[in-house]
Amino acid sequence: MTSSNPDIDQLLRDGRTARSRDLVAAGLSRSAISRRVAAGTLVRLGRGLYALPDYQSGEHSALVEVAQRAPRVVFCLLTALRLHDLTTQLPHEVWIAIGNKEHPPRMSYPRLRTVRFSTASLAAGVETREVEGARLRVTGVPKTVADCFKFRSKVGLGVALEALRETIRGRRATIDEVWRYARVDRVQKVLRPYLEALA
Repeated sequence: MTSSNPDIDQLLRDGRTARSRDLVAAGLSRSAISRRVAAGTLVRLGRGLYALPDYQSGEHSALVEVAQRAPRVVFCLLTALRLHDLTTQLPHEVWIAIGNKEHPPRMSYPRLRTVRFSTASLAAGVETREVEGARLRVTGVPKTVADCFKFRSKVGLGVALEALRETIRGRRATIDEVWRYARVDRVQKVLRPYLEALA
């Protein structure tokens, strides 16, 4: 069953999700949202996040929820590795990067693992990709690898090394690209011997 408003149908097509403010902007009042949820023509997935009844949560539905509620966050480290298919690990938390002086988003679900980045590091190497109708900001492959070495005490050196090997051998990024972000993260001395071994 779908809503009768074509703007709402367009917003939620193909299993997409929408925030309540997006639904209001498309012409649905907040009371109408509540009525549709009660009638079963709209499903509330989380605080302020809605979908049509046939919505199937995907592998990255938790990330979609975070992005909808906190669109400025950047997905990083283990979560970014997973998005880029550079690890076999399934992180139990969503890893996000925020600025040193920013407040982390308050969410009861999903569990967030917040890492503070410098202004320069937070702005460098960020890509935007669309997943289930949401725009996710995520560190790109070479930046994610450099970040893993910078935060190796949090993710483990083994994870960082696996990411580096998969990136270079799989030609997902060049040694020069990884080195560029190693300079941003100030981990050149740490990364140099591993990059030289793969050169």
